[in-house]
Amino acid sequence: MALIQCDFSSEVLGMAMSMNVILPQNTTRQIGMEGRAGEGKFPTLYLLHGCSDDHTIWLRRTSIERYVAPLGLAVVMPNAHRSYYTNMKEGFDYWDYISQEIPRLARRFFPLSEKREENFVAGLSMGGYGAFKMALKCPETFCAAASLSGALEMDWMTQSRPDEARRIFGDLKQLQDSEHDAVRMLEDLVASGRPVPKLFQACGTEDFLYQANRRFKAAVEPKGLDYTYLEKPGTHCWEFWDDTIQDVLKWLPL
Repeated sequence: MALIQCDFSSEVLGMAMSMNVILPQNTTRQIGMEGRAGEGKFPTLYLLHGCSDDHTIWLRRTSIERYVAPLGLAVVMPNAHRSYYTNMKEGFDYWDYISQEIPRLARRFFPLSEKREENFVAGLSMGGYGAFKMALKCPETFCAAASLSGALEMDWMTQSRPDEARRIFGDLKQLQDSEHDAVRMLEDLVASGRPVPKLFQACGTEDFLYQANRRFKAAVEPKGLDYTYLEKPGTHCWEFWDDTIQDVLKWLPL
């Protein structure tokens, strides 16, 4: 594998930003690991971080590079700060940055596939929300999305950090059933007749977001979508995410 720290200028945000990128490589002489890379442009997983972290965290807390080595899969891990992957009410247009600029720049810099069937997105906590948001609002771009311990409801954010939530989303009283609501995004996409990506949702049974994830599950299941739900013992922690990202990689339609 090739691991690249990519520092670039974001025109959308008007500031210097960074992303880490893993690129496939055919290798036979690495001790303990064999790398594979197919012909042509690489299928790509956009892997999103949580609220307290940045683009380095998946590499620092998991063995993601080792997990993807035999898959021929590129991984793009962008920094998005504490944005909730949203065009902020008071701040910057992080949604435009993550959903439009990052794929465009990453494909310009690296040999990444533009085919819908070869583009996936996943994330944890805030990034789990971001992953489903990217898939549900850009279904022509992504064929599959995974949320790990996703912050799929806004209640905990609005209750624990109301000032920060207000700067991101604006009027908190109007937040439920708004454009920021994950269930509303799903319902709007289903009603539109556009393709709905495959969805994978996982949460630990001891996670403080467990009940919110169960409520999202209850909203998805009656719709008859290509949907996988996984719950197992675990809290909001890297032991759970390091283990579960391996389930996600097995589930991806590679």
